[in-house]
Amino acid sequence: MKKYRFLSVLLVLPMLLSLLLPVSAAQEDLDLFCTHAILLDANHGDILYDVKSGERAYPASTTKLMTCLLVLEAVQSGQLTLETVVTVPGDAYQGLTGNFSTAGLKVGEQLSVEELLYCLMLPSANEAANVLAVAVDGSIEAFVEHMNRRAAELGCKGTHYANTHGMHQDEHYTTAYDLALTMQACLEHDLFRTITTAPKHTVPATGVSGEREFYNTNGLVSSWKYSGYLYDKCVGGKTGSTDEAGRCLVSAAEDGDELLISVILGSGPMNEAGYEQLRQGQFVESRRLLEYGFSNFQRVTITKGDEPVDKVKVTMSRQADEVNLKPQGSITRTLPKSMDVDDIEYRITRFADEVEAPVEAGQVMGTMTLYYEDEVYGTLDLVAVTSVERSDLLHKKQQFFDFFQSAGVKLALACGGLVVLLAGLQLLVFRKRRRPHAKAGARTSRRGNYRGNRRY
Repeated sequence: MKKYRFLSVLLVLPMLLSLLLPVSAAQEDLDLFCTHAILLDANHGDILYDVKSGERAYPASTTKLMTCLLVLEAVQSGQLTLETVVTVPGDAYQGLTGNFSTAGLKVGEQLSVEELLYCLMLPSANEAANVLAVAVDGSIEAFVEHMNRRAAELGCKGTHYANTHGMHQDEHYTTAYDLALTMQACLEHDLFRTITTAPKHTVPATGVSGEREFYNTNGLVSSWKYSGYLYDKCVGGKTGSTDEAGRCLVSAAEDGDELLISVILGSGPMNEAGYEQLRQGQFVESRRLLEYGFSNFQRVTITKGDEPVDKVKVTMSRQADEVNLKPQGSITRTLPKSMDVDDIEYRITRFADEVEAPVEAGQVMGTMTLYYEDEVYGTLDLVAVTSVERSDLLHKKQQFFDFFQSAGVKLALACGGLVVLLAGLQLLVFRKRRRPHAKAGARTSRRGNYRGNRRY
């Protein structure tokens, strides 16, 4: 095993990039018939396949995933119930012109929240989106703001909603990755799966409308509009289509414990060998992408064993002058089945090259970053293999040395030295001034003695 020791700052950029779009290693080129795509391990958040999934795209009616999510969360919080009766408001058709998906709801008509959700998700009724928006937030405008706030909370960084339904507006956009995050949140609600996998649903008669039967527009769960695309692993999804967005599908599929989300944007009718008629790319490519995920990926636990991989110098001890470091824990990722985990390499970052004793066994002293090619899989703690005791003698010696090396003590000693110096200078000057007076006094004394002995 090779050891790579780089400064921690050099690890920041690749780690950040990998967190933004952690695409799995050795991505196979599926040559998907679409402009943007992503395959996400919904249980763990690992990206298994990516085609421009971080670039802006128009979502069409896949927008209704967010609309549905906010209604389900309002029900979950108790703000609404599925039985809450909602009256279709006068602004239900606000902003809806030309050819658009509709359930034929009439202003003043009353339906339950649950029936409106079926209208929203099966026939993809645009006016149902507006009706539910008013029921949740009082106005369409307030609900759109709510959509944008919730998108930010989910971690969506390339999304801006301008309406509740997905009819084209230049400032209404998202990304394949953001749609996958929204779908991931929707799948937490059992009712979402129930509604979006229903091939059809009958809305009971109301005071102004008779009984209505709606069919699911998702060819993976219904053959009403498109035949030949049924996929028994599909557990939910939402279609969308405009001239600007192309044909889109966000779908989820489950196989045992594996739950995958696929997003196909910007697809359309396609010619495919063996078929005389045009095939719908959003369904063909979604199923192909999901099957690719189930066939080629598995959950793998990555460890680096208990063998020491590095060491750190230790001071203040007579027991040892260094301590070995080993990785602790493991990282579990969804990886290609063809990948050899022994090819995963690592970089080591120590918190310090030298530490003072005592050191406790298991003390975290650095990190080991696991990576393969340009993808970072995660980081393990590097811990001390053994404990190292501190030498009291060396410690006290160091304390004594540190005491006299401290700025305060140095300043005090300097001040004391200056005082002594000044005192010495003052004493020296004083002695020099006193010496001439003493000699003069001696001469005067001798003269006095002489005069006293003189005879007249």
